[in-house]
Amino acid sequence: MAAQIKLKLQGLLAELENELRALGWWEQQAPSAQALQSQEPFCIDTLEFAQWLQWVFVPRMSAILKSGHALPSQCAIYEAAEVVYQQQLGQVTDLLECLKTIDQTVSAPLQSFH
Repeated sequence: MAAQIKLKLQGLLAELENELRALGWWEQQAPSAQALQSQEPFCIDTLEFAQWLQWVFVPRMSAILKSGHALPSQCAIYEAAEVVYQQQLGQVTDLLECLKTIDQTVSAPLQSFH
């Protein structure tokens, strides 16, 4: 994995945490193990989207970055967030921008970072 991509994504994950904290959506108490093991996309049946971001997405992406494993070939979290937060678009503008940048960074061809 290109060092530039790794550094950019680490910064974006920190920005994502900051955005969730600013919205008051960063939680101190983890959901139950059962809730985290949902088979549904984004754990939609057991977690709020912000919980999924905090307890599933951020840890998984961080683990991928630390391990050096390949990133997913695409990422479409922005689209899901846009649907989930359609009634709050004014409130979540910065969060959505952060997620869009994460999607673009993960999905961008490697050549664009050389």
